[in-house]
Amino acid sequence: MASIGTPRYLNGALSASYPFQDRPPLITVTPQGLYCAPGDFHIDPWHPVERALITHAHGDHARGGSRRYLGARTGEGLLHRRLGADSAIDTLPYGERLRINDVTVSFHPAGHVLGSAQIRIEHQGEVWVVSGDYKRAPDPTCEPFEVVRCNTFITEATFGLPIYRWDDTRLVAEDILRWWDANRAVGRSAVLFCYALGKAQRILAELARLTDRPAYVHGALNSLVAVYREAGVKMLPTQLVSEVEKGTSFAGALVLAPPSAGGSTWMRRFGEHETGFASGWMRVRGNRRRRGFDRGFVLSDHADWPDLLRTVADTRAERVLVTHGYTDPLAHYLRDKGVDAAPLATPFEGEAED
Repeated sequence: MASIGTPRYLNGALSASYPFQDRPPLITVTPQGLYCAPGDFHIDPWHPVERALITHAHGDHARGGSRRYLGARTGEGLLHRRLGADSAIDTLPYGERLRINDVTVSFHPAGHVLGSAQIRIEHQGEVWVVSGDYKRAPDPTCEPFEVVRCNTFITEATFGLPIYRWDDTRLVAEDILRWWDANRAVGRSAVLFCYALGKAQRILAELARLTDRPAYVHGALNSLVAVYREAGVKMLPTQLVSEVEKGTSFAGALVLAPPSAGGSTWMRRFGEHETGFASGWMRVRGNRRRRGFDRGFVLSDHADWPDLLRTVADTRAERVLVTHGYTDPLAHYLRDKGVDAAPLATPFEGEAED
């Protein structure tokens, strides 16, 4: 198959120190996506394929149309929500190994969203790990990241610049609550924009540690919140905005909505309000001003710069391929530190609106 965005590793120019340099690469890039030839499957393919292994349920990683899917068991509900109830989805518990043709695969927690997984692939003693999206920060809505030793590590780099460093999530949640309280005191609603899958549920769970007041949610969030509740995640009580009786005041309320709702007619019902946005992109102050939000809260479901570096070191990988995000800066930094690293071009989006 023709390859696209191929780094030097996948052209056969492997580091002399790599223990399996005499073998073809275990994963290649094809027009359909990342492909494992010995296993005859794709990982997070961007076009329909016969068999797709899926790291998590965000739309740039879980795309419809493939004949069969395999994912982590705790993400099954979200995968069906994304891919359709009739999709052929098999699942594995974290850590359980499965033989697929000539390779052994297993799923390991990525700490990104509910059911997110790194995929470990072993073939004749060689181990590759595809990280998907991941974070190392604690999150009450999903299983914590698990370090998986490997020979080749394919890592994301959504926030692969030194400027991106996250504060303690508990402090961010306290800041959101103070903002809500301040608006509540003067009779304004607080409309907080956040990504529909993962971020919204994490905010609701973090706030549930601090208050039991209910929040309102946009329809794009509601069914996903329900999946998390079915998985046993404790969150604030929520009510769907569209089910509120017409003419009801939202003064003092917290409303969670996807960024796409901003500036739409849907916003008119809230009267006087302030807007906020919860995202890792809010680390750059100019982003908040350019997008017209009253407040920005730095909260991401991706690893920050220190945790990207820590994860690469923890895996003890002999080589690292860097995909989606700031791939070139991270790969360059790793090479300067003596790590055999290169960028790997893919269509994955990282922290884009979902």
